[in-house]
Amino acid sequence: MEKEGKYIYCIIETKQERNFGPIGIGQRGDEVLTIGYDDLSMIVSNYPATKIATSRENMLAHQRVIEEVMKEFDRVLPVRFGTIASSAEEVRNLLDRRYREFKSALTDMDHKIELGVKGVWKNMENIFSEIVKENGAIKNLKEALAERNSNDMQAKMGIGRMVKQALDEKKEKQAEEIIDKLRRTSYEHKLNDTIGDEMFMNAAFLVDKGREKEFDNIMNDLGDEYKDRIKFMYAGPLPVFNFVNIVIYPEEWEK
Repeated sequence: MEKEGKYIYCIIETKQERNFGPIGIGQRGDEVLTIGYDDLSMIVSNYPATKIATSRENMLAHQRVIEEVMKEFDRVLPVRFGTIASSAEEVRNLLDRRYREFKSALTDMDHKIELGVKGVWKNMENIFSEIVKENGAIKNLKEALAERNSNDMQAKMGIGRMVKQALDEKKEKQAEEIIDKLRRTSYEHKLNDTIGDEMFMNAAFLVDKGREKEFDNIMNDLGDEYKDRIKFMYAGPLPVFNFVNIVIYPEEWEK
């Protein structure tokens, strides 16, 4: 039988023992509980003391637990996915050793939330038409190939590379245009990788809870302004994964 460890989700500031219910990672119905040291607690559930699979299902379960904790606690420090201690005593020892660091990080995140915004172009045919119109070199090469009725694969691949570069530049410009309207309501923002040609922006914003409504209003205005061009995907409040993600290295458990 595999030894049971303590899977760690996040850190909160409380002296009270809490039980968040049978929502632990792994679909076993494990209770999510606090393990505390002084006025800090780690949110944990039982899990085999082995490496956990980095699957979408597991990562979503990790996030859902943190979001459940956020319903009751304003300040939550997410811990990197896949962190497992061998025992409750190891968890308490870690809280003791890094107490000042965790307290400082909690203070930094006081009254802050993460909001996510993705931007996707609705009509890529129009976007590629714009690229050709805006880029004389691409336009001339395409016209030259068409006039010669050429099937020159080398030339077509060259045009493809030029279009890809122009598309990347257009994504960056479009994202900056949107971010410029959102950054005034946030402390900071972070750009994450986009997927496919259509998505030009995948951004996270660190926002004061008191300004969430203001951010909402700007998003509504952006939706109206770009309704024919862009589909926005707006999510939050989210755990502040993009701005705080506590890392606990394996060698720390050995101390």
